Amino acid sequence: MPSYKLHYFDIRGRGELSRYLFLAAGRDFEDNRIPRDEWPNVKPTLVYGQVPVLEVDGKQLAQSNAIARFLAREFDLAGKNSWEQALCDQTLELINDLIQEVVKFFFEKDEERKKEVGKHLAEVVYPKFLGYFEKQLDNNGGKYLVGSGLTVADLAVYAVLDTAMQNSETFLEKHENLRAHRDMVGAIPKIQEYVSNRKKTDI
Repeated sequence: MPSYKLHYFDIRGRGELSRYLFLAAGRDFEDNRIPRDEWPNVKPTLVYGQVPVLEVDGKQLAQSNAIARFLAREFDLAGKNSWEQALCDQTLELINDLIQEVVKFFFEKDEERKKEVGKHLAEVVYPKFLGYFEKQLDNNGGKYLVGSGLTVADLAVYAVLDTAMQNSETFLEKHENLRAHRDMVGAIPKIQEYVSNRKKTDI
């Protein structure tokens, strides 16, 4: 049995999907949450000098989506055939597009500009991407995003919606199927336990 160690900061961010994959699969891993004041010393020890990094028996793998795809394949959460795997990849890439828009809000320093970015997210970006997710869910029968069982695509969308709903309980009020999907993934026992005890962070 491989030994897994995930290196990331003590936030959700780009490390949370990997944590969900471990939890959904019921697999043990070391969740190394790096304190900010230790980062300058840790950074040179990691491939590319960035996080997240997954260590598998001492070997390092970087890039959040590469890690997620690797774990999904290891845990049979990547789809049952090459087409389903491609659809999972498509979902991960779509979410990455959304994240690129969202991070603009969190890193904007000018308060007036931040309000404008937030308004654009609420009125344009989120409705567009929620529509994409909902259409994919509906076209696949309404329960899972890809295939007939849980995949990395479901966990990835859950991670995005979970963060968004932290700031707005009404975020999915017009998207009942997505809310039901989020509730289903959130009811996975180990994920439910983890989320209920998780420290609250902005991202």
